[in-house]
Amino acid sequence: MSALQSWRKAYGALKDTTTVSLASLNSDFKDLDVAIVKATNHVECPPKDRHLRKIVAASSMARPQADVAYCIHALARRLTKTRSWIVALKTLVVIHRLLRDGDPTFREELLNFTQRVQILQLSNFKDNSSPIAWDYSSWVRTYGLFLEERLQCFRILKYDIEAERLPKQGQGTEKAHSQTRELDSQALLEQMPALQQLLYRLIGCQV
Repeated sequence: MSALQSWRKAYGALKDTTTVSLASLNSDFKDLDVAIVKATNHVECPPKDRHLRKIVAASSMARPQADVAYCIHALARRLTKTRSWIVALKTLVVIHRLLRDGDPTFREELLNFTQRVQILQLSNFKDNSSPIAWDYSSWVRTYGLFLEERLQCFRILKYDIEAERLPKQGQGTEKAHSQTRELDSQALLEQMPALQQLLYRLIGCQV
């Protein structure tokens, strides 16, 4: 590892530690803020499940709507302020996990939020710290577009093709299929453009 890479890792770790300390002292939602920072830190590894569980719990329907809104605001702030591809990517992963595994409350609040602020359209995002960071920045922008398209697809279809699946007749719920299979020809033709666009964005994420 070069001296420059070592310095960048140390600087990222220092920023994470400072942000955690500030959240612990100044935030009314310190547990959530700390979990978000730790889940989206500068370490080049996936977000840890224990931090994700805290974020999912904070955005559940059992919590006040203001808490869910704050969770989205905190994730948006983390995403828009960072210039690190690692932090940006991990923040998008957290949002994706919340859309897939979290309560519908989070999705509905995120739909409302993104109508006002396009946090997932990261056309200006770039990490200039190294040539490989520049390459990863392009993928981060593409991943953000996929998640934006996923929300748009839900607006049109009124169901989530990834999270809301129907059990197969006579089988357990662990074996399920998309509601798309239940559509008649007319409904399928109406929804096809949205599904094709989502597939286009998904293919764009392949590396």
